[in-house]
Amino acid sequence: MAIGERIRFFRNLCGMTQKYLGQVVGFPEKTADIRMAQYESGSRTPKADLTNKLAEIFDISPQALTVPDIDSYNGLMHTLFTLEDLYGLKITELDGEVCLHLDKGMGTNYIAMFEMFSAWEEHAEKYKNGEITKGEYDYWRYNYPKI
Repeated sequence: MAIGERIRFFRNLCGMTQKYLGQVVGFPEKTADIRMAQYESGSRTPKADLTNKLAEIFDISPQALTVPDIDSYNGLMHTLFTLEDLYGLKITELDGEVCLHLDKGMGTNYIAMFEMFSAWEEHAEKYKNGEITKGEYDYWRYNYPKI
C-alpha cells in the first residue's frame, strides 16, 4: 500500500475529512482538502516533515505511513524476496501448509527478527484471547517500535 493510501486509511480511521486534516497540518483552509487529496491520490509525495506531522496527528509511528508499496501481488512478492535477502526470511512447507520462518543461520539478524516476531506474536495472541481489544492491538502495531 502506497503512502497516499496509508494516509487515507488512517484519516478515515480517525474520522477526519481531507479538509480538516489539511488544516491541522497547516495548509490554508482554501486549499487544505485539495492538498490532502493530492497526497492521498499519489500525485504528490509528502516530505519527511509532513509525514512526521501526519504520524503525530494520527498518533502512530511514521513508519506506519511509509510501509513498502505492497498494493499488488507482485509488489508483495518482491517485498518478501527482499526480506529473504536482507533478514533471512525463509519459505517452507510444514504439514501441507506454506510457512514463513526465520533462518537461524542469520546470526544477529535472526536474533533481532526473533525478538520482533515474538513481540508481534505475543500481542496477536493477547488479542485472539480477548486480553486486549482490537483497538489496543492496532495501537501497538501502528506505534511499533515506539511502544
